[in-house]
Amino acid sequence: MKNVFYALVILVVASCTAKFNPEITVEDIQNTIYYLASDSLKGRKAGETGDSLAAVFIREKFEKSGLQLLYKKGFQKFELVTSARLGEKNLLKVGGENYQVESDFLPYAFSANVIAETPVVFAGYGLEVDQDSLQWNDFKNLDVTGKWMLVLQGDPDLDNPQSPFIEFSSERAKALKASDKNAAGLILVAGTAFSEKDELTPLFFDKNVSRYPIPVIQVTRSVASAMLRETGYTIETLESEIREKNNSITVETKTVVSADVNIELEKTQSQNVVALLPGTDSELQAEYIIVGAHYDHLGMGGQGSGSRALDTTAIHYGADDNASGVAAVIELAEKLSGEKKNNRSIIFAAFGAEEMGLIGSKAFIANPPVTEEKMVAMFNFDMVGRLDSVNNALSIGGTQTAKETEEIINQLNPGFKLALSGEGIGPSDHASFYLQNIPVFFISTGAHADYHTPFDDADAINYEGAKKVTEFAHLLVHELATRDSTLTFQQAGAKFQRSRGGRFKVSLGIMPDYAGLEDRGLRIDAVTIGKPADLGGMKKGDIITAIDGKKVGNIYDYMSRLQTLEAGQTISVDILREEKETVLIIQL
Repeated sequence: MKNVFYALVILVVASCTAKFNPEITVEDIQNTIYYLASDSLKGRKAGETGDSLAAVFIREKFEKSGLQLLYKKGFQKFELVTSARLGEKNLLKVGGENYQVESDFLPYAFSANVIAETPVVFAGYGLEVDQDSLQWNDFKNLDVTGKWMLVLQGDPDLDNPQSPFIEFSSERAKALKASDKNAAGLILVAGTAFSEKDELTPLFFDKNVSRYPIPVIQVTRSVASAMLRETGYTIETLESEIREKNNSITVETKTVVSADVNIELEKTQSQNVVALLPGTDSELQAEYIIVGAHYDHLGMGGQGSGSRALDTTAIHYGADDNASGVAAVIELAEKLSGEKKNNRSIIFAAFGAEEMGLIGSKAFIANPPVTEEKMVAMFNFDMVGRLDSVNNALSIGGTQTAKETEEIINQLNPGFKLALSGEGIGPSDHASFYLQNIPVFFISTGAHADYHTPFDDADAINYEGAKKVTEFAHLLVHELATRDSTLTFQQAGAKFQRSRGGRFKVSLGIMPDYAGLEDRGLRIDAVTIGKPADLGGMKKGDIITAIDGKKVGNIYDYMSRLQTLEAGQTISVDILREEKETVLIIQL
């Protein structure tokens, strides 16, 4: 098995070693990454055994470095939801006829766990839109109070990849509308225009624990047509008539639908690993620098995990993402602890559940070991193991979150080709600190084709490069820990990104090749400065081949992918640049 023997040797040697090495070494970085990215940890998915083993390993490293463990023996525990599953009782009866869960119907993860027994009404697409020239109302002269709403998935403009109804037509949006209308429950069905196959969408937890106060289920077309039998309609005929007339059609029935929904959100615990190196100055020790990296990854991949290998269930090793960042934090803890020259105190933190939405760093901020006012800077290491030895490029984000930051970085730069990004918001844990007006340094060697795939393994790391990055980081942390004055925080970019309306909730800020002259993907003809694509490193002439691992072959594919994205979401974009494949990480 991959790296198992090497990882076991590392663990045995580490546990038998009484002292730490106060120098930053390739060997130590290798030892950390090979263990964290080994088969035995199975991808370090938050809440699973590998996640716990990684936390214990990191805590032991901190403790042997002479750091003081914070919280409860170094662990700050927090709860998280990892998935949704069917409970023991999920029932559906239509006019006295029973139907089977998973084959005939399936609840949504955001459904309420309740029983509803009441007549059903067909309410078109379940839309109520009144925005200037955009008009559609499936509730005109229809009272759904206390009744089941049966609605079509999608919207009236399904053939248009730029449909103006998209922001109103998601399952959650329709559930919200049904709840607002005081419906007893919502039943969704896919018409033939929405999906040729009469199949249910697998139960999926969308990483949002919010649920609606009504039951929300999906049914097959045959079940939906059974609900309409007395009216003479079928789902197919209703959809066809709506599309032909381009107008809403609603139908009231006397058919009673009874459903009992039971969806269980699977909760577990993870933890941050947190330790303190006290400052040596009697006054400045009351100021704290945070040095952190997330240690979780994607486990075995699969639907909803964030994996870009969509059809692959395998260990996602996460060597670069983010065993490399953890290795840097451990090396810095050992180096700075050995020196004991830090006037200010330094808190070292390995954050859990970053891949599930920065949950660990948010928990840290919600219950910090010291008040945010005492935190004077935060360093975040995320993917620092793939330094390109040819161009020696290093990315640092948040460089305008303090007035002095860029000057300090440039003065101490030992020769990296620096790509500085001023904004404090970004796709990693430093964002949680920037939102609290804390200057941040987001250090990374950048994304690559192995990002969020099983191929991000320990053998692919540039260990000499990781050592160079960590040595540079030591210079920066040491400077901030010993300088007379603290950094002067300043806002750098918006702290919250909102949808500005229009056809899509998000925009990359690009001018695509509408003519379709490029057959390998979607060519970019222009990039708007300051927009997500520009901030993520996209350039004119790049060819987009995939978004979040899903193929983009032309403008229509691109429009389709864009419809599924949300403001604030972080996506991966595969591109071809000068015949070389690479991956960009872009926050919308």
